[in-house]
Amino acid sequence: MTTVTILSGGAAQGLVRGLGEPFKTQTGLSIDGEFGAVGNMADKLRAGTPADLVILTRALLAKLADETLIIPSSIEDVGRVETALAVRNRDPKVTVKTEADLREVLRSADAIYVPDTKASTAGQHVARVLDQLGIAYEVASRLKIFPNGATAMRELASSTAARPIGCTQATEIIATDGIALSGSLPPGCELVTMYTAGVTARAAHPKEAVALIALLTGADRKELRRSMGFTG
Repeated sequence: MTTVTILSGGAAQGLVRGLGEPFKTQTGLSIDGEFGAVGNMADKLRAGTPADLVILTRALLAKLADETLIIPSSIEDVGRVETALAVRNRDPKVTVKTEADLREVLRSADAIYVPDTKASTAGQHVARVLDQLGIAYEVASRLKIFPNGATAMRELASSTAARPIGCTQATEIIATDGIALSGSLPPGCELVTMYTAGVTARAAHPKEAVALIALLTGADRKELRRSMGFTG
């Protein structure tokens, strides 16, 4: 079967999966692609990896448009995603209202599951927050770093640590079995990222890519986006 191919940040994986059947009904095509750290996905596009559309941060998509890799007129915002905390389903949820609360929660964890701290949106933010809290060196040996948030959350779900915690984007937490969204980061440490879709300049199926963006961003899919962790 012919497929529309995506390169996307992990934040959108659950949403794209939820639209597979409606898209197939509308176009007759299936959806395939890669989901991972946004920096890595952008580099794959730059290196010539075939893709019909990308879903990345708004800032990164704007850069790709400037590089003539994305068709500017096709760009549409999908929604905002917050970086949040995660715990295993069997563990009590944590509430952090202040930077001091967050510092204590992270210091008390014996394993901290996070995505790539250099190439992923959430991972870069976690690294900055640890520096901001003054505990980067203290917790460095407890950081469990994985290529993307989805992998980090699956590893958290199966963790045998006594007091593990995860930090990545809310959409990746919600989409992972065995873990629960535990709460937002406190004021001063929060991150809300706009994710945006665009058709690539080398798209093999540009018409169908536009149709998929319409599904991703349509008003009739607002509840699906919300249930997957996106906000307006």
